[in-house]
Amino acid sequence: GKPGTSTMITARFQAIVLAGERPQGNPLRLALDLPAGVLAPLAGQTCIERVVQSLRTSRSVAGGILCGPSAPVMEQAPELRELLAPGDFRWLAPADGPAASAVAAAAVIDTAPLLVTTADHGLLQSATIDAFCESALTAAAEARQPDVLVGLVPYPLVQRAFPQSRRTLLRFSDGVFCGSNLFAVMTRPGVAALRFWSAVETHRKSPWKIARQLGAMTLLRYLCRKLPVDQAFQVLSQRAGCTIGWVAVSEPRAAVDIDSLADWKLACALLEREAVARRTTACADDRAPAGGTTRRS
Repeated sequence: GKPGTSTMITARFQAIVLAGERPQGNPLRLALDLPAGVLAPLAGQTCIERVVQSLRTSRSVAGGILCGPSAPVMEQAPELRELLAPGDFRWLAPADGPAASAVAAAAVIDTAPLLVTTADHGLLQSATIDAFCESALTAAAEARQPDVLVGLVPYPLVQRAFPQSRRTLLRFSDGVFCGSNLFAVMTRPGVAALRFWSAVETHRKSPWKIARQLGAMTLLRYLCRKLPVDQAFQVLSQRAGCTIGWVAVSEPRAAVDIDSLADWKLACALLEREAVARRTTACADDRAPAGGTTRRS
Protein backbone atom coordinates (compact mmCIF):
# COMPACT_ATOMS: atom_id res chain seq x y z
CA GLY A 1 0.00 0.00 0.00
CA LYS A 2 0.95 3.66 -0.22
CA PRO A 3 2.69 4.88 2.93
CA GLY A 4 0.65 7.37 4.91
CA THR A 5 -2.53 6.91 2.86
CA SER A 6 -4.55 5.98 5.93
CA THR A 7 -3.98 9.46 7.35
CA MET A 8 -5.98 10.89 4.45
CA ILE A 9 -9.10 8.99 5.44
CA THR A 10 -10.95 10.16 8.52
CA ALA A 11 -13.57 8.05 10.29
CA ARG A 12 -16.55 10.05 9.04
CA PHE A 13 -17.48 11.65 5.74
CA GLN A 14 -18.37 15.26 5.06
CA ALA A 15 -21.41 15.34 2.77
CA ILE A 16 -21.96 17.50 -0.30
CA VAL A 17 -25.65 17.65 -1.18
CA LEU A 18 -26.23 19.01 -4.68
CA ALA A 19 -29.48 20.99 -4.64
CA GLY A 20 -29.19 23.40 -7.56
CA GLU A 21 -31.31 23.28 -10.72
CA ARG A 22 -30.44 23.58 -14.38
CA PRO A 23 -31.36 26.89 -16.05
CA GLN A 24 -34.13 25.28 -18.12
CA GLY A 25 -35.90 24.29 -14.92
CA ASN A 26 -36.81 21.05 -13.23
CA PRO A 27 -39.82 19.19 -14.71
CA LEU A 28 -41.07 18.27 -11.23
CA ARG A 29 -40.86 21.89 -10.07
CA LEU A 30 -42.89 22.96 -13.09
CA ALA A 31 -45.44 20.16 -12.68
CA LEU A 32 -46.02 20.87 -8.96
CA ASP A 33 -45.57 24.66 -9.24
CA LEU A 34 -42.84 24.82 -6.58
CA PRO A 35 -39.92 27.24 -6.07
CA ALA A 36 -37.58 24.22 -6.54
CA GLY A 37 -38.00 20.54 -7.38
CA VAL A 38 -36.26 19.48 -4.15
CA LEU A 39 -39.17 21.03 -2.21
CA ALA A 40 -41.53 18.34 -3.57
CA PRO A 41 -43.57 16.89 -0.67
CA LEU A 42 -42.87 13.27 0.29
CA ALA A 43 -44.72 11.65 3.19
CA GLY A 44 -44.97 14.83 5.24
CA GLN A 45 -41.49 16.19 4.47
CA THR A 46 -39.85 17.82 1.49
CA CYS A 47 -37.49 15.73 -0.63
CA ILE A 48 -34.45 17.69 0.51
CA GLU A 49 -35.44 17.37 4.19
CA ARG A 50 -35.61 13.58 3.81
CA VAL A 51 -32.11 13.49 2.29
CA VAL A 52 -30.56 15.64 5.01
CA GLN A 53 -32.36 13.67 7.73
CA SER A 54 -30.96 10.40 6.34
CA LEU A 55 -27.47 11.89 6.31
CA ARG A 56 -27.86 13.14 9.88
CA THR A 57 -29.06 9.77 11.18
CA SER A 58 -26.33 7.79 9.40
CA ARG A 59 -23.27 6.70 11.36
CA SER A 60 -20.92 7.66 8.52
CA VAL A 61 -21.63 11.36 7.97
CA ALA A 62 -20.71 14.37 10.09
CA GLY A 63 -22.38 17.38 8.46
CA GLY A 64 -21.28 19.07 5.28
CA ILE A 65 -22.53 21.48 2.64
CA LEU A 66 -25.90 22.02 1.02
CA CYS A 67 -24.97 23.35 -2.42
CA GLY A 68 -28.20 25.06 -3.46
CA PRO A 69 -30.98 25.81 -3.96
CA SER A 70 -30.39 29.37 -5.19
CA ALA A 71 -30.55 32.35 -2.82
CA PRO A 72 -34.03 33.44 -4.06
CA VAL A 73 -35.40 29.95 -3.33
CA MET A 74 -33.80 29.98 0.13
CA GLU A 75 -35.55 33.29 0.82
CA GLN A 76 -38.92 31.86 -0.27
CA ALA A 77 -38.65 28.63 1.74
CA PRO A 78 -38.39 29.04 5.53
CA GLU A 79 -38.21 25.23 5.91
CA LEU A 80 -34.79 25.34 4.21
CA ARG A 81 -33.49 27.87 6.70
CA GLU A 82 -34.84 25.65 9.51
CA LEU A 83 -33.03 22.69 7.94
CA LEU A 84 -29.73 24.56 8.35
CA ALA A 85 -30.47 25.75 11.90
CA PRO A 86 -28.54 22.94 13.70
CA GLY A 87 -25.35 24.27 12.08
CA ASP A 88 -23.90 20.94 10.90
CA PHE A 89 -24.71 21.77 7.26
CA ARG A 90 -23.74 25.05 5.61
CA TRP A 91 -25.38 26.54 2.54
CA LEU A 92 -23.36 27.35 -0.57
CA ALA A 93 -24.76 28.98 -3.70
CA PRO A 94 -24.92 26.46 -6.57
CA ALA A 95 -22.53 26.80 -9.50
CA ASP A 96 -23.42 26.26 -13.16
CA GLY A 97 -24.27 22.56 -13.05
CA PRO A 98 -23.97 19.80 -10.42
CA ALA A 99 -20.34 18.92 -11.19
CA ALA A 100 -19.15 22.53 -10.90
CA SER A 101 -21.15 22.79 -7.66
CA ALA A 102 -19.41 19.66 -6.30
CA VAL A 103 -15.99 21.14 -7.17
CA ALA A 104 -16.88 24.42 -5.42
CA ALA A 105 -18.15 22.62 -2.30
CA ALA A 106 -15.07 20.36 -2.18
CA ALA A 107 -12.86 23.47 -2.25
CA VAL A 108 -14.73 24.89 0.77
CA ILE A 109 -14.55 21.66 2.80
CA ASP A 110 -10.91 20.97 1.83
CA THR A 111 -10.72 17.53 3.49
CA ALA A 112 -11.45 13.88 2.73
CA PRO A 113 -13.37 11.66 2.61
CA LEU A 114 -16.37 13.33 1.00
CA LEU A 115 -19.76 11.83 0.20
CA VAL A 116 -21.45 13.49 -2.77
CA THR A 117 -25.17 12.98 -3.31
CA THR A 118 -28.19 14.90 -4.58
CA ALA A 119 -31.10 16.62 -2.86
CA ASP A 120 -33.64 14.86 -5.10
CA HIS A 121 -32.58 11.48 -3.64
CA GLY A 122 -35.72 11.39 -1.50
CA LEU A 123 -35.76 7.59 -1.00
CA LEU A 124 -32.18 7.53 0.28
CA GLN A 125 -31.95 5.78 3.66
CA SER A 126 -29.30 6.07 6.34
CA ALA A 127 -28.65 2.30 6.11
CA THR A 128 -27.83 2.68 2.40
CA ILE A 129 -25.50 5.59 3.16
CA ASP A 130 -23.68 3.57 5.83
CA ALA A 131 -23.37 0.49 3.60
CA PHE A 132 -21.96 2.60 0.74
CA CYS A 133 -19.51 4.48 2.96
CA GLU A 134 -18.32 1.25 4.59
CA SER A 135 -17.79 -0.31 1.13
CA ALA A 136 -15.86 2.80 0.06
CA LEU A 137 -13.61 2.68 3.15
CA THR A 138 -12.97 -1.04 2.60
CA ALA A 139 -12.10 -0.47 -1.07
CA ALA A 140 -9.84 2.46 -0.16
CA ALA A 141 -7.85 0.20 2.18
CA GLU A 142 -7.21 -2.39 -0.55
CA ALA A 143 -4.23 -2.60 -2.93
CA ARG A 144 -5.49 -0.26 -5.69
CA GLN A 145 -6.67 2.39 -3.24
CA PRO A 146 -9.07 4.36 -5.45
CA ASP A 147 -9.32 8.12 -5.04
CA VAL A 148 -13.02 8.11 -5.97
CA LEU A 149 -15.71 5.43 -5.74
CA VAL A 150 -19.00 5.49 -7.64
CA GLY A 151 -22.04 3.57 -6.43
CA LEU A 152 -23.78 1.43 -9.07
CA VAL A 153 -27.04 -0.48 -8.55
CA PRO A 154 -27.35 -3.76 -10.50
CA TYR A 155 -30.32 -3.25 -12.82
CA PRO A 156 -31.97 -6.65 -12.11
CA LEU A 157 -32.53 -5.48 -8.49
CA VAL A 158 -34.14 -2.24 -9.71
CA GLN A 159 -36.26 -4.02 -12.32
CA ARG A 160 -37.55 -6.47 -9.70
CA ALA A 161 -38.42 -3.70 -7.21
CA PHE A 162 -39.81 -1.16 -9.69
CA PRO A 163 -40.87 -3.01 -12.87
CA GLN A 164 -42.82 -0.04 -14.27
CA SER A 165 -40.08 2.52 -13.65
CA ARG A 166 -37.99 3.85 -16.54
CA ARG A 167 -34.34 4.31 -15.58
CA THR A 168 -31.19 5.37 -17.38
CA LEU A 169 -29.10 2.23 -17.85
CA LEU A 170 -25.35 1.73 -18.03
CA ARG A 171 -24.88 -1.34 -20.24
CA PHE A 172 -21.48 -2.99 -19.90
CA SER A 173 -20.41 -6.32 -21.37
CA ASP A 174 -20.48 -7.95 -17.92
CA GLY A 175 -23.54 -6.29 -16.38
CA VAL A 176 -26.22 -3.63 -16.59
CA PHE A 177 -26.38 -1.00 -13.86
CA CYS A 178 -28.20 2.14 -12.76
CA GLY A 179 -26.50 5.10 -11.13
CA SER A 180 -27.08 5.64 -7.41
CA ASN A 181 -26.17 9.34 -7.06
CA LEU A 182 -23.67 8.23 -4.41
CA PHE A 183 -20.03 9.21 -4.91
CA ALA A 184 -17.19 8.91 -2.40
CA VAL A 185 -14.13 11.15 -2.80
CA MET A 186 -11.61 9.31 -0.63
CA THR A 187 -8.54 11.53 -1.14
CA ARG A 188 -7.88 15.15 -2.07
CA PRO A 189 -6.44 14.07 -5.47
CA GLY A 190 -9.89 12.58 -6.07
CA VAL A 191 -11.27 16.11 -6.54
CA ALA A 192 -9.67 15.86 -10.01
CA ALA A 193 -12.48 13.46 -10.91
CA LEU A 194 -15.05 16.14 -10.00
CA ARG A 195 -13.18 18.63 -12.24
CA PHE A 196 -13.18 16.08 -15.07
CA TRP A 197 -16.93 15.52 -14.56
CA SER A 198 -17.41 19.29 -14.71
CA ALA A 199 -15.46 19.52 -17.99
CA VAL A 200 -17.53 16.70 -19.52
CA GLU A 201 -20.75 18.26 -18.24
CA THR A 202 -20.10 21.50 -20.12
CA HIS A 203 -20.35 19.42 -23.33
CA ARG A 204 -23.45 17.46 -22.36
CA LYS A 205 -25.34 18.75 -25.42
CA SER A 206 -22.44 17.89 -27.75
CA PRO A 207 -22.03 14.08 -27.66
CA TRP A 208 -19.03 14.11 -29.99
CA LYS A 209 -17.09 16.46 -27.71
CA ILE A 210 -17.77 14.05 -24.84
CA ALA A 211 -16.67 11.16 -27.07
CA ARG A 212 -13.43 13.00 -27.79
CA GLN A 213 -12.76 13.32 -24.05
CA LEU A 214 -13.51 9.65 -23.37
CA GLY A 215 -11.91 8.31 -26.53
CA ALA A 216 -13.72 7.17 -29.69
CA MET A 217 -12.73 3.49 -29.36
CA THR A 218 -13.94 3.36 -25.76
CA LEU A 219 -17.25 4.87 -26.77
CA LEU A 220 -17.61 2.46 -29.69
CA ARG A 221 -16.91 -0.55 -27.47
CA TYR A 222 -19.46 0.71 -24.96
CA LEU A 223 -22.11 1.21 -27.66
CA CYS A 224 -21.45 -2.33 -28.93
CA ARG A 225 -21.63 -3.63 -25.34
CA LYS A 226 -18.07 -4.90 -25.53
CA LEU A 227 -16.75 -2.79 -22.63
CA PRO A 228 -16.45 -4.43 -19.17
CA VAL A 229 -17.31 -2.20 -16.23
CA ASP A 230 -13.83 -2.38 -14.66
CA GLN A 231 -12.21 -1.39 -17.94
CA ALA A 232 -14.60 1.55 -18.30
CA PHE A 233 -13.46 2.84 -14.92
CA GLN A 234 -9.80 2.34 -15.88
CA VAL A 235 -10.36 4.58 -18.92
CA LEU A 236 -12.16 7.16 -16.77
CA SER A 237 -9.23 7.07 -14.32
CA GLN A 238 -6.71 7.73 -17.11
CA ARG A 239 -8.75 10.65 -18.45
CA ALA A 240 -9.46 12.17 -15.03
CA GLY A 241 -5.94 11.85 -13.67
CA CYS A 242 -6.91 9.92 -10.55
CA THR A 243 -8.05 6.40 -9.69
CA ILE A 244 -11.82 5.92 -10.00
CA GLY A 245 -13.47 2.68 -8.90
CA TRP A 246 -16.98 1.48 -8.25
CA VAL A 247 -18.91 -0.42 -5.59
CA ALA A 248 -22.23 -2.23 -5.92
CA VAL A 249 -25.20 -0.76 -4.05
CA SER A 250 -27.75 -3.47 -3.27
CA GLU A 251 -30.68 -1.18 -2.32
CA PRO A 252 -32.82 -0.68 -5.46
CA ARG A 253 -34.41 2.57 -4.28
CA ALA A 254 -30.94 4.15 -4.42
CA ALA A 255 -31.45 4.17 -8.21
CA VAL A 256 -34.51 6.43 -7.96
CA ASP A 257 -33.87 10.17 -8.04
CA ILE A 258 -37.05 12.18 -7.81
CA ASP A 259 -36.75 14.64 -10.66
CA SER A 260 -39.88 13.76 -12.65
CA LEU A 261 -43.60 13.53 -11.94
CA ALA A 262 -43.54 9.76 -12.59
CA ASP A 263 -40.73 9.19 -10.06
CA TRP A 264 -42.42 11.46 -7.51
CA LYS A 265 -45.64 9.43 -7.81
CA LEU A 266 -43.66 6.19 -7.50
CA ALA A 267 -41.93 7.45 -4.34
CA CYS A 268 -45.18 8.74 -2.80
CA ALA A 269 -46.90 5.40 -3.43
CA LEU A 270 -43.99 3.43 -1.95
CA LEU A 271 -43.79 5.57 1.20
CA GLU A 272 -47.57 5.44 1.64
CA ARG A 273 -47.54 1.62 1.42
CA GLU A 274 -44.80 1.50 4.03
CA ALA A 275 -46.70 3.90 6.33
CA VAL A 276 -49.85 1.76 6.05
CA ALA A 277 -47.82 -1.38 6.84
CA ARG A 278 -46.32 0.30 9.93
CA ARG A 279 -49.76 1.42 11.14
CA THR A 280 -51.19 -2.06 10.60
CA THR A 281 -48.33 -3.63 12.58
CA ALA A 282 -48.73 -1.07 15.38
CA CYS A 283 -52.49 -1.76 15.59
CA ALA A 284 -51.87 -5.51 15.71
CA ASP A 285 -49.33 -5.02 18.51
CA ASP A 286 -51.79 -2.86 20.45
CA ARG A 287 -54.50 -5.52 20.18
CA ALA A 288 -52.23 -8.41 21.18
CA PRO A 289 -52.95 -9.53 24.78
CA ALA A 290 -50.20 -9.45 27.38
CA GLY A 291 -48.20 -12.65 27.60
CA GLY A 292 -48.76 -13.53 23.97
CA THR A 293 -51.86 -15.75 24.54
CA THR A 294 -55.05 -15.38 22.54
CA ARG A 295 -58.46 -15.55 24.17
CA ARG A 296 -61.10 -17.67 22.52
CA SER A 297 -64.69 -16.58 22.73
